[in-house]
Amino acid sequence: MGDIVDRAQQQEEDDRERLLHAILHRQVTPSRLTCEECDVALPEARRVAVPGVRLCVNCQAIAELKSKHYRAV
Repeated sequence: MGDIVDRAQQQEEDDRERLLHAILHRQVTPSRLTCEECDVALPEARRVAVPGVRLCVNCQAIAELKSKHYRAV
């Protein structure tokens, strides 16, 4: 039983390190002027607050819900 728990903890630690590394070393591209999904203009405040933003608030919320749904499966 200990081996299963040890492997799960190691996997969780590896995943956390991989995600942190990806976040810290990602290339931030310039923010888009319009949403990639719906072509609505992105407000300047959003472009400044979220460097490299690609989606409007509504499309971002939908993308996060879809991502959450697919991870749970």
